[in-house]
Amino acid sequence: MRWKQNAAFFLAGQGLSLFGSMLVQYAIGWYVMLKTGSGKMMTVFIIGGILPMFFISPFAGVWADRHNRKYLINIADSAIALATLTVAVFFLLGYENIWLLLVCAGIRALGQGVQTPAIGAFLPQITPPEHLTRINGINGSIQALTMLLSPMLGAFLLSTSSIHVIFFIDVITAAIGISIVFFLVRPEPAAAPAVQAEARGPGYFHELAEGFRYIKTHPYILILILLSVLFFIAASPTAFLTPLHVSRKFGAEVWRLAALEIAFSSGMMAGGLLVGMWGGFKNRVHSMALSCALFGAEAIALGLLDRFWVYIGVMGLMGLTMPLYNTPSTVMLQSRVENAYMGRVFSVFGMVSSLMMPAGMLIFGPLADIVDIGVLLLATGAAVLCMAAGFFIKPLYEAGKPVERDI
Repeated sequence: MRWKQNAAFFLAGQGLSLFGSMLVQYAIGWYVMLKTGSGKMMTVFIIGGILPMFFISPFAGVWADRHNRKYLINIADSAIALATLTVAVFFLLGYENIWLLLVCAGIRALGQGVQTPAIGAFLPQITPPEHLTRINGINGSIQALTMLLSPMLGAFLLSTSSIHVIFFIDVITAAIGISIVFFLVRPEPAAAPAVQAEARGPGYFHELAEGFRYIKTHPYILILILLSVLFFIAASPTAFLTPLHVSRKFGAEVWRLAALEIAFSSGMMAGGLLVGMWGGFKNRVHSMALSCALFGAEAIALGLLDRFWVYIGVMGLMGLTMPLYNTPSTVMLQSRVENAYMGRVFSVFGMVSSLMMPAGMLIFGPLADIVDIGVLLLATGAAVLCMAAGFFIKPLYEAGKPVERDI
């Protein structure tokens, strides 16, 4: 069937491109942390590498509803690769400036901000509704696999060669991934023009306002956004400070940082496969609430543990729980939001994720230099654990039930 070929080629192309991007992401983060050892400097790079997504996302959502989504994804990938290539050349010539990495991270964040709503809206365009959970689960496993392999290769390359070698690898994988998506992914001819015609309005800002009005009139989306805001703020220490926690508590060796990422990615890969085969609970809210509760409990455990390999094991369990939230929430939106508004709705979620994490780090990053990171993990883990009850608010709970076409 054509949709299976489209999905397979798309996931393969994006997975290959993501692999190179993750190599660069880990390399930049580790390079900065090992060079500076500063929580404040890490915060600057996290903000610089994520905040641009917030500014581009509103326009990116409109573009995803107005233009060819496949082309948008490839254009964004190309811009990211070009920025990486430029920095690689500078480093090759000896200009190894940390602030040059900050500029590169910002440009990459802009490209990711364009890609995120386009990918979220493109998958239901090439996948039948009844197979969305399966495809999103597989996509999550592919992402986790790249997160598993990239820190291993990244740690090896960063220990044995210069960082610019990793940049060149990213450029090569991006070129191959872009080619696969451009030449081999062919949506049904009638699908894209219908979406574009329905989505077009008198101007970008009008269409953006229409997207916000759509969200406002659908309470379950508002509730999910609010819960996401709280979650991303509370989860920022777990997401960003655990490498620093490990380096301070157990040692600053690169292999420890790689082990941390490998454990989390292995768990995510297993979790994605589990959700892809199982599909989660019938009401998707149950899966999201369980994931939130487990994540909070695991963060508390990280704050208490003093044995490295047990710490790594808990990180693996944390990775396992994440697809129980990500996949059901994504599929719920993909199956309930009208196609003409899909890009704008996903862009708002991209704005939330891009802004709230750095907002959390504005608080927790500086605190990490004066308060034990374990204490921060205990406090934020308890907050996330309590948040699980919020998923049972009626509009969101009702939206979590399967629609007729899912059954």
